Amino acid sequence: MTSAAVAEGTTYLELSEEGGGAHKFYEVRVEGVEVTIRYGRIGEQGQVRTSSFPSAEKAAAAAARKVGEKVRKGYAPAVRGVRQARAVTRRQITSVRSTAHQAPVLWRFASGAAAFGVFVGEEHAYVGNQRGDVYALTHDGRVVSRFGLPDGVKCIVADDFWLYAGCDDGRVYDLSGKVPRVAYEIAEDVDIYWLDIDDGVLGVSDRQGGITTVDHEDEFQWSRRSAGAHGWMVRCSGDSVLHGHSAGVTAYGAHSGDQQWHTPTDGGVLFGWQEPGEVFAGTGRGWVYRLAKADGSVRSRYRCDAAVFSCATSPDGRYVFAGDSHSSVYCFAADGTRLWKLGTGCGSAYSMQYRDGRLYIVTTDGSLACIDASEAAVREAEQGRVPERRDVKASHVEAVAPSAHLETVSAAAVAESGADGVVVECVQEAGRLRVRVVSPGYDPALRVQFPKDVRVAGARYLVTEVRQSAAGGFYRARGDIRRLL
Repeated sequence: MTSAAVAEGTTYLELSEEGGGAHKFYEVRVEGVEVTIRYGRIGEQGQVRTSSFPSAEKAAAAAARKVGEKVRKGYAPAVRGVRQARAVTRRQITSVRSTAHQAPVLWRFASGAAAFGVFVGEEHAYVGNQRGDVYALTHDGRVVSRFGLPDGVKCIVADDFWLYAGCDDGRVYDLSGKVPRVAYEIAEDVDIYWLDIDDGVLGVSDRQGGITTVDHEDEFQWSRRSAGAHGWMVRCSGDSVLHGHSAGVTAYGAHSGDQQWHTPTDGGVLFGWQEPGEVFAGTGRGWVYRLAKADGSVRSRYRCDAAVFSCATSPDGRYVFAGDSHSSVYCFAADGTRLWKLGTGCGSAYSMQYRDGRLYIVTTDGSLACIDASEAAVREAEQGRVPERRDVKASHVEAVAPSAHLETVSAAAVAESGADGVVVECVQEAGRLRVRVVSPGYDPALRVQFPKDVRVAGARYLVTEVRQSAAGGFYRARGDIRRLL
């Protein structure tokens, strides 16, 4: 396809594979020196990006390259509206009521829809559900805030001070500020199953058993196809990306993508947890594997009575926890000895996290439940004696939706008031919008990880704080963002 052909207007392509494969569209529109690309799942509005070029000829050439790339990947010209939307992939699992004694649940919050995402920090516990709601609760079970994202939440992951939610719309939202902002936009041909992030590098596992990484600028790094399918687990660390799929767990070099090791498992991997030197993988045949990150060797195995949906550990590795498809939760000693098994009373635990003697689970019925995992409380529960569960309500909390709108402030007013903050500037480089720090005391050559949906070429912003990444090489914006006039 020639530049001239693309320059005439709009080129619309689709990729639709049989057997549940990709079902995407890609549209390129050229208007003078601007190229607008819209892409996403067939039947949806999709995501939009617009870039400006020095001349109409350069814009047409850039558009032709984009179209050529997609055609080489199997996209073909199509007519919009002929193919219908395909349902988003979600884990379809039947949850069975547990026959074990009830666990000592201290409080339970019903989020309103099945929940996959959980993260427990120093101050708050977060739950994200398939309706797109993300709630923050205090550790004693009080709802303090709510985000309303545009699609179902796959998972919630933390990276130092930053908190992210991966959604079914292919976007990853930064929840670290008052308003959710778009931090990453996953390639339209990747059907997300799970996400993890380390120092700005995002790992994405997908329904085909593939693994993809992108950097802090949301730029593709590498992609690999595993020996299996249905990659539910991905865990990122400084040196490696760990991928759990239907054939086991595979480790890849974080920067190179080269395979480091592969360990087969008894049953496909449905969930993964990691500690500094080990990774834990729960399988569909009732096992939790404890593997060494260095070489994938099996250090221990933990036997559950049904498929393992989730697992976690205490920070010292003394206890290993698991949740199964029969709405039970387990605790094991490090050597594999089962210490207890109890029922959740609120569905099967899709995800879990242990913190300060408590086990937090999110479940198939949409609950975030806080379980007292102390030895004394468990002994009482095994005798049928549990505390009265408190049901938490959140009808008064309004949802904050993602927005590209920013509060504005004049540079003169900032200078006059002496307000704290760091000034950054958005510039256009090779057709992409980049952000750099202009305040003194920072390296102007380093780029800034900055929300994608508020970038405007030539604009300056005042942000609360800018911190250098753990490994160096770029800055990260943190806190509130205001546009300078």
